[in-house]
Amino acid sequence: MELTRNRLILLATLGSLGLLGGAFAFQYIGGLAPCKLCLTARWPHAAAIVIGVLALTLGWRFLPWLGALAAAATSAVGVYHTGIERHWWQGPTSCSSGPIDQMDASALLDQILAAPIVRCDEVAWALGGISMASWNAILSAGLAVVWVLAARRG
Repeated sequence: MELTRNRLILLATLGSLGLLGGAFAFQYIGGLAPCKLCLTARWPHAAAIVIGVLALTLGWRFLPWLGALAAAATSAVGVYHTGIERHWWQGPTSCSSGPIDQMDASALLDQILAAPIVRCDEVAWALGGISMASWNAILSAGLAVVWVLAARRG
């Protein structure tokens, strides 16, 4: 089977649909609430799905490049999120633990009470030692490659 431009676009679109559907399944079926970064990673997948539908129906040649950009964006969010989970760098204070050095008890209590329930710096689920954020980074990078292949066949 030859991988034509439209088949590559369909593959990339279905890939984002599968990853987004999986995220919703973990949330609504598995009861695993997403953190702030998980929600951020969903938007580029939604954009890639819309771009894929438009590319298949309208045939505009530049759209696969936008699909590649969307897939690369969600992959970048996944890499950033992975770094936070593995404590390679500090995450946003809105979803990570902050330093408690030289904090009085009142300020520490305020920080704890203001903290969201779902934290970005904890791995909520993993498969083979790889977190959901890492899987998103890996698979979305692959989707970006598929989008680029589709764009180059245009």
